[in-house]
Amino acid sequence: MAVVFGLLLGTGAVLTSSVFFWPRASNPPARTPSPLVTRVRDRLVQAGLGRVSVPLLIVVSTIVGVAAGAIALALAPVLIIGIAAGCLGLTLPLAVVTWRARSQRRATRVVWPDVVDHLVSAVRSGLALPDGIVSLARTGPVATRAAFADFERDYRLTGNFSSSIDGLKNRLADPVADRILETLRMSREVGGHELAAVLRNLSVYLRQDAVIRAEVEARQSWVVNAARLGVAAPWVILILLSTRPEAAAAYNTAAGTAVIAFGAVLSLIAYRLMMSLGRLPEERRWFR
Repeated sequence: MAVVFGLLLGTGAVLTSSVFFWPRASNPPARTPSPLVTRVRDRLVQAGLGRVSVPLLIVVSTIVGVAAGAIALALAPVLIIGIAAGCLGLTLPLAVVTWRARSQRRATRVVWPDVVDHLVSAVRSGLALPDGIVSLARTGPVATRAAFADFERDYRLTGNFSSSIDGLKNRLADPVADRILETLRMSREVGGHELAAVLRNLSVYLRQDAVIRAEVEARQSWVVNAARLGVAAPWVILILLSTRPEAAAAYNTAAGTAVIAFGAVLSLIAYRLMMSLGRLPEERRWFR
């Protein structure tokens, strides 16, 4: 017993004195968020929900999932259907954010060539590069004026062009904006007399890309709609059948649970396959 008390006393002395011998670093290294968290945060910014944090989205998703499962069990007293509805409700808020982010990106895709044209006009008129970007807060497209107004405020306060550009990239969270702003940063840091020509070529490319994407998306929209209808229809019929007591009793057995679970997995695989075939690949943010 004396040995145990001695070890406890020694451990306490070491822990008490450790704050003096091994002090905590004054500036601990910042934790790098995981790629998944970064992607969800970009989705929130693109959807116009930049003030919503990722933990808040998780809380909302949990509440929606529990509510969806409870409603499904109330309508169809089948446990596996309630679990499936809960999983679907768990992913519903993120799906809504993704849908809204894609809609916003589709709407802003057509304004980036106009932004580049305004920058070309500013460069040709002899404005300094920061002043040309600041002018977009008043003369640029309406959809992007708020972000450029925040850039103006940051640049007036700090005078640091690079950090203000980083803040603007985070507020826009768009791959096209990243390319434009990195081009401007490179021109600012290393100089160059061909900035106007580079921006003009970029504007032509962005217009062509927007036209091609709009045409392909219009032609492939029926594939996406067919995938959604094909996945939703069997589950609507299943819920209607489960409202009958004898059907609910059959689905609550082990065999019924296995059949529904197997169908859910097949529906998920088929839906993801159809969506991958019917949707163009999204551009990724290479410059963060």
